Amino acid sequence: MDIQSKLKELSEKVDSMKEQIQTEEATKTAFVLPFINLLGYDIFNPTEVVPEFTADVGLKKGEKVDYAIFQNGIPILIIECKHWVESLDTHSSQLIRYFHVSKSRFALLTNGVEYRFYTDLEEKNKMDDKPFLEFTITNLKDSIINEISKFHKSNFDVTKILNNASSLKYTKEIKKVFNSELIKPSTEFTRFFASKVYSGRLTERVMEQFGELVHKAINQLISDKVNDRLQSALHKETEQQIEENIDEVEISKIDTTEEELDGFKIVVAILRRKIEHERIFFRDTQSYFGILLDNNNRKPLCRLHLDGGKKYLGLIGENKKETKVLIETIDDIYTHEEALLQAIDYYE
Repeated sequence: MDIQSKLKELSEKVDSMKEQIQTEEATKTAFVLPFINLLGYDIFNPTEVVPEFTADVGLKKGEKVDYAIFQNGIPILIIECKHWVESLDTHSSQLIRYFHVSKSRFALLTNGVEYRFYTDLEEKNKMDDKPFLEFTITNLKDSIINEISKFHKSNFDVTKILNNASSLKYTKEIKKVFNSELIKPSTEFTRFFASKVYSGRLTERVMEQFGELVHKAINQLISDKVNDRLQSALHKETEQQIEENIDEVEISKIDTTEEELDGFKIVVAILRRKIEHERIFFRDTQSYFGILLDNNNRKPLCRLHLDGGKKYLGLIGENKKETKVLIETIDDIYTHEEALLQAIDYYE
């Protein structure tokens, strides 16, 4: 089972069981340990996952972090856990102390539902105040799953995670700021746009008016962009439906003859000297009887034109250009076996 499937399974478990989890210890057992396990670490191996890891700070002895994950004898991730009903906002300072004395470059604060990953982007060996990766396990997006997978035992690479952590952290913070401006534009945000379009003096009254205008304009712009995307998607879906309907109409007009099927059998008999007969397909159209490699329209092998007064075999050249040759009967196909076999080489 891949990590995406395991996360989905854990997500469903958390969602269905959390109301029954009454303590911090139960949270660890039911939610946090399974998360560590799906990252590929053996929770029963004390050289890999250490519970109650000692993290003494200065004169304070006996300080312990809930778990430390080790790799090659070095801690790579320390984890502090809380009861799932607790908010994590007031507990990061505790983890900061543990981070400072450990050799780990990463720390995780979790209540089994919310997960916050930290590192030391701003000052080495001092945990940042804000996490670079944050998610709720019951509401995972593919982009987040991709980031979680980087902590898997088989993928773990400190340098790669750190290189990406900065981008993740500041992108997340920018999105938060922008979302806040969408709800209520700040003076600086309003002034930026007002100065671009208004040539007069930006008085308090003017700024108040522009605050409303900026809020309205940006939200309308986003709405228009979303509608454009929806219309584009609907247009493509409509075009696809029309094409399918046209194909159905064309198919209903096609009458595959016994002669065409006999011709197909002759072509198969020739081509199977080079390829398995299961790879040879036909598609009958109103214009010709096409014979294809791997049922792919972009891999034509030859075409039979048998519905008119004269019969033709369409041979396919290297540039996929068709050359029609006159045949008296379908048995004449055998005389062109070299050209037919050559067509396979264009795709193999």
